[in-house]
Amino acid sequence: MDTTRQLVPREKSNSYRVAVCGGPYANPYALSAFIADANQRGCDQLYCLGDLGGFGAEINELWPLLKAGGVQCIAGNYDVAIARGDADCGCGYRDPTDNRYANLIYDYTRTHTTPDFASWMRTLPTEQRFDLGGCDIHLVHGSTLAINDFWWESLSDQEHQRRIDASGARVICCTHSGLPWQRHFGQTLVVNVGVLGKPANNGRQEVWYAVIEVTDGVAKATLVELPYDWQAQSVSMRKAGIPELFVSTIETGWWTTCIEVLPPIERSQGKYHLYRASLLESFTPTGGSWSDEDNPTHTPRIGVSSRPESIVDELPVVPLFGSPYFPRRLWIYTNFHCNLACDYCAVGSSPRALPRALSIDRFHEIVDEAQSESFEEIYLTGGEPLLRADLTELLRYSTAVLPTVLLTNATIVRGARFEKLREFAGNPNLVIQTSLDGAHAETHDFHRGRGSWARTMEGIHRLTSLGLTLRVAMTATPENEHEVNDAERLLVGAGVPATNFLVRPLLQRGHSTSGLEISDVSTVPELTVAEDGLYWHPAGADQRTSPDMVLAPPDSTLQNGKRLVTQRFLAARLDDGSLPRPYRCAV
Repeated sequence: MDTTRQLVPREKSNSYRVAVCGGPYANPYALSAFIADANQRGCDQLYCLGDLGGFGAEINELWPLLKAGGVQCIAGNYDVAIARGDADCGCGYRDPTDNRYANLIYDYTRTHTTPDFASWMRTLPTEQRFDLGGCDIHLVHGSTLAINDFWWESLSDQEHQRRIDASGARVICCTHSGLPWQRHFGQTLVVNVGVLGKPANNGRQEVWYAVIEVTDGVAKATLVELPYDWQAQSVSMRKAGIPELFVSTIETGWWTTCIEVLPPIERSQGKYHLYRASLLESFTPTGGSWSDEDNPTHTPRIGVSSRPESIVDELPVVPLFGSPYFPRRLWIYTNFHCNLACDYCAVGSSPRALPRALSIDRFHEIVDEAQSESFEEIYLTGGEPLLRADLTELLRYSTAVLPTVLLTNATIVRGARFEKLREFAGNPNLVIQTSLDGAHAETHDFHRGRGSWARTMEGIHRLTSLGLTLRVAMTATPENEHEVNDAERLLVGAGVPATNFLVRPLLQRGHSTSGLEISDVSTVPELTVAEDGLYWHPAGADQRTSPDMVLAPPDSTLQNGKRLVTQRFLAARLDDGSLPRPYRCAV
């Protein structure tokens, strides 16, 4: 239904101004604030794009506010469903968990809306179109395609254009998705005005609406962040017995329901990314026979940081970061040159490789940010970190902040380098990890170079003499697969507990032309920092041989890296519904 209304311009001005809100969601406190704020801004007319019920408890309190405020309404899918007495809100969700939470709150709204209010909803048009100062304005709920269509900002240009072509208006205002944004497409201005009923999944309690102003036939939009009495709304919801997960969104500004509908870009910007029920408690890593469940060093915490947040345990949603699908381990490549030339090195390190050494200042920045971004462990790797003259300075800085694991081939743990490590003897915040690829020299040396097994065993004995925790990883190859048990017994005899021994599969990365293929789609991410950028996983932190693992340029923050990991993870998951498996580089 189209309605045309010609507004009169202000005196001495060829300017027209209207306010447009979306989704009051049974939140009379936000609706009152919208009416007051829009009037204070001198808006000539106020519009609401529908979805009067949902989320809040006081649905019937909206009607007198709408009438007293002169707010013109169109119907959203919620209002159509309530007016018809439908059993479903018609929100357009596809995920069953999204639908379960949507229908939970819809049932409350449906059973608490008065018959008179529901009858009034039946009279509302599902769209409105009018001329504002010579500018064609089109108001819809979801989009110009359907009342429950989600018009996300991250849609492709083709999808945006499809919705624009269905209208032809100069300004199109929509809501339904709940996230405010505006963008010009040629001569057309599209404005998602957000909603009044709940925050915009940004960690703030404020809600949003839009002011559309047309001057001399030219339209512009202002998205308004609106403070309101959210404390009163949360009290009202608790008093009515609304489930706590809905109240949490009002109080924290983070969405706790209906998150699967969010596209990867929009979802990565929120705090919660997955339903808790979709996570496995533990799983066997790619190509391995051991699991986190069997390894006390890596006890999974499903979506819960070691820094307790009481509300997190009660919610059905979790952040990706901190779950088994994105552990709180940060990998840092201190350098890429190495004293060995292992023929299967995943990042192409060798004595001839460019050092690509991370500067000390950048290292300090990363460690500081790792702490502020809630990482729980730092892994220093290479190349061979012991080739750095300033390694002890790096270790001092990192171990003072977070538990640190230093990866080394242990072949040069002697002389001045060994003496420098004495400083960390017994340090509970430092763990050393090395590699042993066989119980005998010929097996280990086959891939790592002649004499390397003897030097590695010598290094292992020296490191254990310092009272440091030592872990050892074995890369499985056709040459050593029959020596796993012998290698474990050898290490136990050298003072390395069996629980600190890991067998991992050979990877087809870097120098290696055979082995297990992993990718950013199939492998759980472990954020990695190198001199030239951020990477998805340490087994592939090399732009030349692993371009698929590149995340961001070298000046990127860890916060941005976490967001990019989350976005890429969700995009891959939504593509085929699968979940990745871990490939552990470390014990």
